[in-house]
Formats: sequence, C-alpha cells, structure tokens
Amino acid sequence: MTDQPVLLCDDRDGVRTLTLNRPRRKNAINRELWVALAEALIAAGKDRGVRAVVITGADGAFCSGADISTPDDSHPVHKLQRLTDVALALHELRVPTIAKVNGVAVGAGWNLALGCDLVVATPESTFSQIFSKRGLSVDLGGSWLLPKIVGLQQAKRLVLLADTIDAAEAHALNLVTWVVGAAEIDAFVAEVAARLAAGPPIALAHSKALLNEGADRTMRDALANEARAQVGNFATVDSAEAYAAFAEKRDASFTGQWAVPRSEQKNA
Repeated sequence: MTDQPVLLCDDRDGVRTLTLNRPRRKNAINRELWVALAEALIAAGKDRGVRAVVITGADGAFCSGADISTPDDSHPVHKLQRLTDVALALHELRVPTIAKVNGVAVGAGWNLALGCDLVVATPESTFSQIFSKRGLSVDLGGSWLLPKIVGLQQAKRLVLLADTIDAAEAHALNLVTWVVGAAEIDAFVAEVAARLAAGPPIALAHSKALLNEGADRTMRDALANEARAQVGNFATVDSAEAYAAFAEKRDASFTGQWAVPRSEQKNA
C-alpha cells in the first residue's frame, strides 16, 4: 500500500498541472481517482488564479484507461456517473487545457487526452480505443469527440477494431497537436502553457466555448454567439490593453478584469 495521493496538483505561474499518480497501474483510473479528478477540474474552474491546466501521467505513462482490475461494488449507474462528471468538467472548463501524453493512452485514458484542447505526445506514445477488446463500448465522450476530429469512418475504424496506433499516425489524423521528443516535452508543454496563461482569460474562454459549440450550430447561430462573446470582451480591460501594447510595441499584460465603470453598471 502507498500513502501517495492518486492525483498530484502543482501550481506555477498560473498553470495548474494535474498528474495521474498510479504508476504501478500505468495510471489506470479507479474510483478514488475519478472522484479526485472531477473535483480538481471543478476547483480549477473556480480558481481565478488558474489560467491554464495541464493533464499528464506519472512515470512514463499517460493513462491506461479505467481500472477494471480494482473491485468496485458500485451500481453501474454510479460508476458511469463518475466518468460523466470528469468528461463534462473537462469539456466545460473555461481555461485552456493541454494533455501531455508520455507513453500509453488507452480507452478512457485516450479520451481524457482528446477532451483537452491541445495534445502533446512523444514519438514513443501509443493510443488505442481498446473498449471492444474488453467487451465494452466507447465512453468518456469518445463517441462525440472522435467523429468531430477524424470523421465518422476513421472514428469507426479506431473504435470497432481497437487498433493501437503510434504518435505519428495519431498526429496525421489530427488526434495529436504536436509530437515532441521525450527529452523536450516538459519544456515544450511548459512554454505552450505559459503562452496560454499569459493570454486574455475572458477572450480565450469565449473562443474555446465558441469553437466547442460551433460545430453543432448553423452559421447564423455561430455569428450570434460570436457577437455576444465579443461584447463581453470589449467590457474587459484586456481589449484596451492589447491596443495600447501594440501601439507601444510591448507585450500585453492581460488580467480579464471588468472595465465598465460602476456608474455605467448601475444604469445598465
């Protein structure tokens, strides 16, 4: 037995890194870890100091999926609700998210990575929608995510045959954003996360939501949503700061703070 927490949390310069910490099981997610991960994602969304989230796994593996080897006498409805809580918390998280895939990403573990906004993998990383080999159907949002990313036929191929693919093929299918050497991945992800954390938080949150929702909307719906979001952006100090930084040839400092004077708020 170990006293190590199943989920590690590290904050640095606005970036919160969540590390799945069950290395002896290749970070397979058991009941305790499902609950901890959902709580951590919800907490990140409520913490204004968090500007980006990185999800990774400990000791050379990302996540080998749900841990089916651990006894769990919960009703299946409750088991699946734990998965739903994680998938929705990740999808609805307002700040940008990065999956740092170091090693295997299998089943729900792969869909956890796909639920992030950006995915960085090493050349050694491997991926599989292993569900059918376990007598199960796809879960953790894979049935929604995969067709949107790779199209219906490739999604069916990956899920029905449960093939294992390497990072190069995953990248070619747009399932991985970048492939980076194992020695460079930590620094690479840290740089991308820092860029996201330095961005305008309200504008990035609006853009993320617009992109997530846009694929299911008409052009008219998308334009209306964009207009509403842009009004909210103009009401922050970030818009004026961006223009000022451009004029002064310096880097902008974004805070997301509300810029409308109190007198105007009372009259609104």
